[in-house]
Amino acid sequence: MPETSFYAKAMRGTPRLVRRWLMLGQAAPDRLAMILADTSRLAGLGEPESEPDGHCLREWSGERQPPLWAARTAVFLLVQMPARPTPDDDEEACAWAYCWLRNREFDSLEAAHDALPSHLRDPLAAALDAAWVDQNALRLI
Repeated sequence: MPETSFYAKAMRGTPRLVRRWLMLGQAAPDRLAMILADTSRLAGLGEPESEPDGHCLREWSGERQPPLWAARTAVFLLVQMPARPTPDDDEEACAWAYCWLRNREFDSLEAAHDALPSHLRDPLAAALDAAWVDQNALRLI
């Protein structure tokens, strides 16, 4: 089955989530990697196969696709930051929306929109709509 344009954009945007975490996290890259892995385990967002380090984060924020647990956890942490980060482009917005729907269960698209922090509602509106359609097409299982 060929990838939808939403899914392809979301996957291209996942390295930007890790990059954003590296840029905004207020610690050394090795510490940020530890926080990402520990948060993933504690929040039930995925189980890292091995303990990542700062080098892994830098690779995942560039050419190398991050594991889904890392992207999901980056969104989990980014939405809670006082800096109130928002996506820079459509691919990054798709990655945020994809992970947002993977991180929590929502009964409706409206509930998913309403649960977003207020600063993300407009920037993620179109991407979240597309993610919901993609999810209902069984792409987000």
